[in-house]
Amino acid sequence: MKVADVMTENVLTVGVKTPLKEVAKILAEQRISGVPVVEDGRVVGVVSEGDILAKESAPAEPQRRLGHKQSPTATQVKFRAHTAEKAMTSPAVTIAPERTVTEAARTMVQKGVNRLPVLDEHDRLVGIVTRADLVRAFLRTDEEIERELREDVAVRTLWIDPERISISVDHGEVLLRGEVDSDADAELLERFARRVPGVVGVLSQLHWQLDKPKVPAGDPRVPRAPRR
Repeated sequence: MKVADVMTENVLTVGVKTPLKEVAKILAEQRISGVPVVEDGRVVGVVSEGDILAKESAPAEPQRRLGHKQSPTATQVKFRAHTAEKAMTSPAVTIAPERTVTEAARTMVQKGVNRLPVLDEHDRLVGIVTRADLVRAFLRTDEEIERELREDVAVRTLWIDPERISISVDHGEVLLRGEVDSDADAELLERFARRVPGVVGVLSQLHWQLDKPKVPAGDPRVPRAPRR
């Protein structure tokens, strides 16, 4: 499943000069946790609830030493912010629409973000995907999971003959049976299956035939046809 399958296409955005009060109003009224900040058609950052909450926590001012004033920290900059530009987290963590839902989830966890603006090959904003979108993707039916495993993973990705394998799904638990060409195919099918949204676990009972070494035609052990 791709990001394009679960993202929201009609994305609310704000400009760099949008007042922070207006940004907060948008988040509250639309019941969203963050909004991309756009300048000249490009996503330059994201303002989240956390960025706005920084306004409510008063950080300590930089200490002065002998007339020298330290540079303000990122938190202090956000505390003083009056516009989206000053409050936003930049650069924005983004993703492409053809990336998988698994990649989106991994990026969110690794980067500690709750949403990813989706950019096309020209860096234009075409959607946004949130953690809630990924949770909804996890709630797929067993039939949808089985269809993706068979059609997208086995056939289109790994080129495995679907007639040689059996794929069953019960409450997200996948059972793989049948015969594939090699242990590598079996390992790949199991690995890809674990990455399909909605899959809870995978049990593989696949088997394969070991490649038999070919004996050279001139080898004396190869039987020859009798002479007439």
